[in-house]
Amino acid sequence: MIRQLLKWMLELPGVGKVRRVHALEHATITLLSQRVADLHIAGRSTPRGFWLYGDVDTDEVRRAVADALDLLRRGVSSLAIHPNCGTNIAVAGVIAGVMSFLASASWGRREHPINRVPRAVLAATASVILARPLGFWVQAHVTTSPDVHNLHVGEIRRFKRGRLTVHFVEVR
Repeated sequence: MIRQLLKWMLELPGVGKVRRVHALEHATITLLSQRVADLHIAGRSTPRGFWLYGDVDTDEVRRAVADALDLLRRGVSSLAIHPNCGTNIAVAGVIAGVMSFLASASWGRREHPINRVPRAVLAATASVILARPLGFWVQAHVTTSPDVHNLHVGEIRRFKRGRLTVHFVEVR
C-alpha cells in the first residue's frame, strides 16, 4: 500500500517529469565532464528543462544532451546518478542533523551538555559515511528516473551573466 502510494506520488505529472529531466541533466553533465577538460559545472532541473551553470561551448552542450538522451533511452541508467548531486548533500545534512540531535539528547538523564558532544560527533561521522550510499539510493529511486523515452529536447539557449555562462535546455 505505501509502496503503491509512493510510486503514484513519484509519477504525478510535474514530479515525474522533473525526475526524468533530472536524470537527463546528470547524464549530460557526466558526458560533458568526460569530454571537456577541467570543466566546472552545476545543474538544476525544472519541469520545463534544466539549467547548466559553467563555461562550456553550446555545441558541446547540444552534443552531450543528444548523446545523453540516446544512452538513457538505450538503457544506460547509471548515467542518471551523479556523485555530486545536491540530493547527496541534502541526504547527508538530514541524516547528520537528525542523528546528532538524537545522540546529543539527554533522554531524561542528568549529564553535563559537554558530555554529549562526543556522541553527537560520532553520530554525525557515521551519518556522513552512511549518506553516500543512501544518497545514491535516493537518487535512483526518488529524485531521478532514467525512463526518458517520452522526453524531447527543444531549444538550447545560452546566456551570459557577467563572467558566468548559463545554458537552459528545454525539455518537452
